[in-house]
Amino acid sequence: MNRLIHRRSAAAAAAIVMSIGLAACSSSDDTSSSSNDSTPSASASASEDMMASGPFGPGCSAVPTSGEGSVEGMADDPVATAASNNPLLTTLVKAVTAADLVDTLNGAEALTVFAPTDDAFAKIPAEDLNALLADKEQLTTVLTHHVVEGKLSPEDVAGEHTTLAGDTITVEGSGEEFTVGEANVICGNVPTANATVYVVDSVLMP
Repeated sequence: MNRLIHRRSAAAAAAIVMSIGLAACSSSDDTSSSSNDSTPSASASASEDMMASGPFGPGCSAVPTSGEGSVEGMADDPVATAASNNPLLTTLVKAVTAADLVDTLNGAEALTVFAPTDDAFAKIPAEDLNALLADKEQLTTVLTHHVVEGKLSPEDVAGEHTTLAGDTITVEGSGEEFTVGEANVICGNVPTANATVYVVDSVLMP
């Protein structure tokens, strides 16, 4: 009789242990499932945030979609090098090289550059443009007038800023529409390794 009671007690204890183990597994599975279910949502949210803070503007469609001149390719290089790989900025790169500013721009810690396109430089009469490219001092002043210290996000870019030339420029607008003097930002918030670039459709004159 005692043996029967002992066996029944042992069986009952085993059943209790087994049921606790199953409950724990179920709880662990539920937690794991819940955690896994939340991961894609978090990733999607992060991806949406990145997209929202990426380059914007109608001119971005002319930027290559692959290679060193693409948005992804430019992000890996300092700003002068990144610009040299972008087919929209060949005249700017020529001017920066003529003014011996490549190392200055590449070596800076953080900049915002308002970068005129080739079409922007083409608005300047050829004779005047050639004279500017030949005058290193004046060219340096014009080019550094396009550069501001610090990386300015779209939320911070509007306002008055001191340029590397020592004067000021005023950016107006919000969202994805900005002007700098008479120039329009046509592709904004382009990242490079040490700068944020806002491509503009006119050369900014001091």
